[in-house]
Amino acid sequence: MRHDRLFLAWFFALVLGGVLSWSQTAPLVLSGGTVVDLSNWGKSANDLHDSVVIVHDGKITDVGPRSTIVIPKGARVIDCTGKYIVPGLIDGFAGMAGQAEANANLYMGVTTVVASSDDRRGHVDLHANPSPNIYLLDSIGIADDWSLLAEDPAWKDKLHEGPRPTELDPQDTLRQLADTAKLGTRILWLGPNLTAANTQWVVAHAHQMGIVTYGEFASTPYRVGIEAGVDALLHMGRYELGVIPDELQRPLVEDPIGSAATTALDYSQRVPPTDTHVRNYAKFVAEHRAALMPTFSIYYQQLPDHRNLWNEPAAALLDPMHMFNPPNRETGELDYSISNWAHHLPNVSQRWMEEGQRKKADQSAMRLWRINEVFFAADPHYLAASGAPVSGAFPGISMHTELEMLVRLGLTPREALASATSNYAVQFNWNDLGLIAPGRRADILVLDGDPAATVWNVRRIVNLILDGNVLDREALLTLKK
Repeated sequence: MRHDRLFLAWFFALVLGGVLSWSQTAPLVLSGGTVVDLSNWGKSANDLHDSVVIVHDGKITDVGPRSTIVIPKGARVIDCTGKYIVPGLIDGFAGMAGQAEANANLYMGVTTVVASSDDRRGHVDLHANPSPNIYLLDSIGIADDWSLLAEDPAWKDKLHEGPRPTELDPQDTLRQLADTAKLGTRILWLGPNLTAANTQWVVAHAHQMGIVTYGEFASTPYRVGIEAGVDALLHMGRYELGVIPDELQRPLVEDPIGSAATTALDYSQRVPPTDTHVRNYAKFVAEHRAALMPTFSIYYQQLPDHRNLWNEPAAALLDPMHMFNPPNRETGELDYSISNWAHHLPNVSQRWMEEGQRKKADQSAMRLWRINEVFFAADPHYLAASGAPVSGAFPGISMHTELEMLVRLGLTPREALASATSNYAVQFNWNDLGLIAPGRRADILVLDGDPAATVWNVRRIVNLILDGNVLDREALLTLKK
């Protein structure tokens, strides 16, 4: 008898568990909306009207016209009539240092972040909940106190920067590559100290392992890194170094971040956009596989027609103490420091000096912008990234200013949105995200306006879906204690 009771208890527990499991994984259906076509780098426009999108176990399982798709019984159905359905946004380079940044990103529709640990963005927080999907970025081939392996006893001494970062030999670099891949690293940052031979070696081995490479070069000439097959060129203000002459490039091998770098960067910003070298370099970039990741957001306050981003609802989540060089809360402008001795001058003189620095910074940003207009004319591929929370860029919020700046540069709204979604899937072979298509991760935004008409409509988020789960977007504006 006792065995019979145990059997019945086990049987009912099994049945109940099955019912609960079924109820927890019941399909989610988005019915009646327009799936926005973001394929072919945003150049296609075959939107799917009156659609049905079925989500199950965190994946998109079916997409098609409502007239042909059968909605599963027991599914949760969200009526999307008159709405627009797009993938969640991907921020290709940013920090992710805590719950506040996680919430700000999600509130603004950023469902994936390529996250960097560095001295300006802090350490990546892998424990935030909820959180965008985190794709880890790590440095490679160079001593770096912020490397993901820096605290590993096997690496601590070797990766300690000391007075000057040193390159690792190929054997150590290969071991570092294998060890960081075990941590889940999906992107390698090839920084200013990495020399040309090691850049070529790292890119080749990373691609064999299916790992993406970002180039922010100095010692390595940009043309060498591009020909080696680097996947993306990071930061307006950096990749323009590809226009410098050989006599400015050679000293960068010994001095990639010092006075030689300052001279080279100053040259690259001052070369006239009409210079033949700029046009030829832009054409060279466009003809190769490297995509541009401008992070215009870092220059947003220095370019015309900007606004105070502290007025955004999601900005209330953020603490300026945890941001590097944040804008002034009252004005939305970057503050410019003056020398200590200048603080003894009259206030009017101090303000004059501060405005002089602001004017100089604005002029520098505009020179870079004009050069990037020449790059755009060569028709390269673009990837959207904010660089937040650095130099006025805000987590989540600045992904939308990035889209606005890409449209201002000349991309259509659809192309700009593709730069934050489907372009990543194509450029990096990340076939788990970036499209509303079967097999993709169910990171989805339902919008109350056509994003192909104006990129501003990407902000009009009605439903936010992360890994197949519908999130309470307004609740994200309150941080849990």
